[in-house]
Amino acid sequence: MEAKAHVKHVSISPRKVEVVLDLIRGKSIDEAIAILRYLPNKGAKITEKLIQSAAANAENNHDMVRDNLYVASIFANQGPIQKRYKARAQGRANIIRKRSTHISVVLKEKQ
Repeated sequence: MEAKAHVKHVSISPRKVEVVLDLIRGKSIDEAIAILRYLPNKGAKITEKLIQSAAANAENNHDMVRDNLYVASIFANQGPIQKRYKARAQGRANIIRKRSTHISVVLKEKQ
């Protein structure tokens, strides 16, 4: 049995989130939350809420035991990019890409 949770259109680039996700992949959810709580990154706060949500889904929807859950897979995909322009010298313009991310997590029970 597995429990899933997704968060979409988070305004942070996937590269910045992937650094955080690599730290918690394969860990138990209590250990993962402890790691995320003390990281200063914006992606850590978002990921912590996502794991809490997936754990609640596992307990309430699938009758899983919280102590047996671990992060089976977690990944960040690229979301839509907002394009903005900034005026530069001599009538030119530079493009500013505001990237977004879709993060997904799958929790499973240890056998």
